[in-house]
Amino acid sequence: MTYSWHFDRFRNFTKTLFLKLTDFIDFSFIDVLDILLVALLLFYLYKLLRETVAINIFVGIVFIYIIWRMTDLLNMDVLSNLLGKFISVGFFALIVVFQQEIRKFLLLLGSTNFAKRRNMLRYFRFLNQEKSISNLHFEVLVNACEEMAKSKTGALIIIQRNNSLQFTYSNYNKTDIKLDSLILQSIFFKNSPLHDGAVIIKNNRIIGTRVVLPLSEKTKLPTKYGLRHRAGLGITEKTDALVLVISEQTGKVVYIKDGEFYPVDTFEALRETLSHDLRQ
Repeated sequence: MTYSWHFDRFRNFTKTLFLKLTDFIDFSFIDVLDILLVALLLFYLYKLLRETVAINIFVGIVFIYIIWRMTDLLNMDVLSNLLGKFISVGFFALIVVFQQEIRKFLLLLGSTNFAKRRNMLRYFRFLNQEKSISNLHFEVLVNACEEMAKSKTGALIIIQRNNSLQFTYSNYNKTDIKLDSLILQSIFFKNSPLHDGAVIIKNNRIIGTRVVLPLSEKTKLPTKYGLRHRAGLGITEKTDALVLVISEQTGKVVYIKDGEFYPVDTFEALRETLSHDLRQ
């Protein structure tokens, strides 16, 4: 009798375990799509937070969540309930702690940078936008950069593309000047009242001067890059703008795109790069 009872319990246990395993293995298309979307979301979340202070907080939260799931599976009721309460309340605390990162993440999702990496932008871009971008006189811009590099004139030049940069300037530093090499050089001349801050260029017009840009929050940047480079990096992390930075100490030119630095070796290469990127 005892043997039969134990045998029935073992059989029921194996049957239940088998059913759970088959349910787990039985993936549908929606399950696969769900996993891929979560993986994609976590990838971009990590890419947004990496090399910032917030990544340490994010790792700590993930660690607490894993412990909570383990205590729940092991039926450790007291610790599981305690961590569960912390996580449920902590959700609202995360909105406060990560408010800047959440804003950047939403900007990333709405930015054309997100679409460009998947070659999707060409299907959604309006024709008039593409035309206005490709008409930029980048030769004038490159010639100005070449002259300022020779004289070691520090400069921060932002090229607006599809994302509006209106949030970076106001009426007091808003301008409407035709793009010209000599005008750019005079703006960034060290004794000029307009040389501090950035210049924003849109459709062959200088639409902003002395613009203060949001700095990048990355903690690991080469020491050779200063505040101009950090500001240029910050705006490319939030928008699809292109940035040219000229160092006042060395005269070297750095091209910034999609949150990455690209040192300029020759101005001929810079012409080709701008020609390619402005027509994408």
